[in-house]
Amino acid sequence: MTDTIDNKTARRAFLALHGLSDPPHKGQSKEDLLETIRRLGFVQVDSINTVARAHHQILFSRNATYREKNLKRLVEADCHLFENWTHDASIIPSEFFPYWRHRFAREEARLQKRYEAWQGSPFLHECDGILDRIARDGPVMTRDFEGEKPSTGWWDWHPSKMALEYLWRTGRLAIARRDGFQKVYDLAERVIPGHCHASEVEHHDFVDWACRSALSRLGFATRGEIAAFWDLLKPDEVAAWIAENEAELETVLIESADGSKPRASLRFRDYPSLLDDPPEPPGRVRVLSPFDPALRDRKRAERLFDFFYRIEIFVPEEKRVYGYYVFPVLRGDRIVGRIDMKADRNADVLAVKKFWPEKGVRLSKAFLTELEGELDRVRRFAGVASIVFEDKWIESS
Repeated sequence: MTDTIDNKTARRAFLALHGLSDPPHKGQSKEDLLETIRRLGFVQVDSINTVARAHHQILFSRNATYREKNLKRLVEADCHLFENWTHDASIIPSEFFPYWRHRFAREEARLQKRYEAWQGSPFLHECDGILDRIARDGPVMTRDFEGEKPSTGWWDWHPSKMALEYLWRTGRLAIARRDGFQKVYDLAERVIPGHCHASEVEHHDFVDWACRSALSRLGFATRGEIAAFWDLLKPDEVAAWIAENEAELETVLIESADGSKPRASLRFRDYPSLLDDPPEPPGRVRVLSPFDPALRDRKRAERLFDFFYRIEIFVPEEKRVYGYYVFPVLRGDRIVGRIDMKADRNADVLAVKKFWPEKGVRLSKAFLTELEGELDRVRRFAGVASIVFEDKWIESS
């Protein structure tokens, strides 16, 4: 008989695996921060700075003592983390670099064909020249090549910028640091620690690692969710891994938050008791980044939390349901609403435009006090002096 996991248990287990059940005010060292990122697997990087960059807000929402300088040191000085792609640009533990070699090989075949169609056959010569220049003169930025050649018209990218991105996406260059938010590229062997850069893994071991590490971080997952976690594998590779390791796996039914048909998912048979008795997350209100890893898989989040969420930055303003960049709001083990706000650094304020509660959320005095307390924490994190609320900033549920 297939076990059924009730929705609350599944939610709490998932939040625990994503570091959202840990004490949010416990002092965090640089080593603690590194361990948090290892647990998550990756932290998405995004350029939008409505309140803070996505990677900083993701980490702050898990621990209010997070300090940006610690992340900078882990990436740029200690080289314990590197930037590359999962489903999008992300910060990743450097010990995973050997597994990313398999992604680099796949990306090289795909991007070379794509870029040469735009650039023509000289494209690889452009790459060779850039590698020679960096080897000789040191790290570069895109702007170091501005003015050398006209734009291609593709995203108005300079040919050298395209080559830099290609070399980064295929593992020959790495991001040594960021200047503002601009990438500074260097040879990968100068950035990635030697023991990580030199290591290689066979394809079978790579697939095994990618599946195991994904399922461990998800707790329970469908075949498609395992494949999508790192965006490293094809569905047939996951299917083959499941067949090979079926003795270690079992199927469970995960109840959906809206009461719809339970979802059949896989978990490890010897998985710790997390799915039997997960910890209760802190009851405090937390504002999450739109790119939070707990919400990255929108369909999974909808099943677990009954929370439909889409980023509307590319939706014409007149067609937006909520706003340009709206933040999910978590309270305990439930997503209770979304909020439209922006750190206006010229005015030195956190401007709060609107809060929309989810259906059934009671706007009690205690809840609003907790929400305003979280907004004050966000204000301090964003480095602005005060909060300004628009009139009628709370939408009736």
